[in-house]
Amino acid sequence: MKKLLIGICAALIFWSCGQSYEETKRQNRHQRLKLMREDSAAFKVGVMPTLDCLPVYVAKEHQLFDTVVDIRLKLFTALMDCDTALMRNRVECAISDVVRAERMMKQGIPIKYMASTNAYWLLISNRQQRINQLSRLDDKMLAMTRYSATDLLGDLAVDSAKLKPERVFRIQINDVNVRLKMLENNEMDALLMTEPHATQALLKKHKILLDTRKLDMQMGAFVVRTNQMDDKSRQLQMQTFIKGYDKACDSINRYGVRHYSDIIRKYYKVSEQTLRLLPDTLKFPHAAGPRQKDVETAQKWLSKK
Repeated sequence: MKKLLIGICAALIFWSCGQSYEETKRQNRHQRLKLMREDSAAFKVGVMPTLDCLPVYVAKEHQLFDTVVDIRLKLFTALMDCDTALMRNRVECAISDVVRAERMMKQGIPIKYMASTNAYWLLISNRQQRINQLSRLDDKMLAMTRYSATDLLGDLAVDSAKLKPERVFRIQINDVNVRLKMLENNEMDALLMTEPHATQALLKKHKILLDTRKLDMQMGAFVVRTNQMDDKSRQLQMQTFIKGYDKACDSINRYGVRHYSDIIRKYYKVSEQTLRLLPDTLKFPHAAGPRQKDVETAQKWLSKK
């Protein structure tokens, strides 16, 4: 009898635990579906650890976006991943460059420009290789991303130095953090990068061979998907995003980049020395499309590829 009672109690405990487990599974499934619906309805923005994304981080951290609108940041470390997120409808807006944007448009991806950014690129050579001019890139490795502003700039560097294209080995390194690490570990001869990675590289006394600021090229851009913009809620989200973005630009322009050191530490993971040397007077323009000359430069280069 005693054994029978023990068996019954054990069975009841097992049954109650099993019921609890099934209930927990249902609750978890319900919660996941709820989160997926919320994420689908939100205005999602693909961003990178590049300085031209700072207004988005500032607007998010300082509640400059209207809290009625759900704006979520999706962090990536490669522009190619931002492109993929756009093409698969995982984000509504993303950081890009004019070359990549024009190529996506040419492929029929439904996007348009939301803003031109202040991004600039430096072609930096490894000081160990003693490459002090573009002509010395002969028989060297150059890190870049294909069909991007860095690819265009790589061609520009080769052409201006009158080098044979096949003599400069273009190595595709999409992740900006990996690209910097390869330079620091002396695994790459030269590479193209923007801020804040450029400043961090220059701390090690690497050399600047090319600077797009001196070439009057403005290739940074935010793009937005257009296939849902007929929806009034999406239109409101877009307007809210632009309003908050412009407010953040005004604030950075007024107080300087380093005023937001706490945000840079959070999203960029740069050293304190790099943070102190970032260009504090860098100006961030309001949301507006890129210059026609930059679009034409990208289109002309793509037509040759």
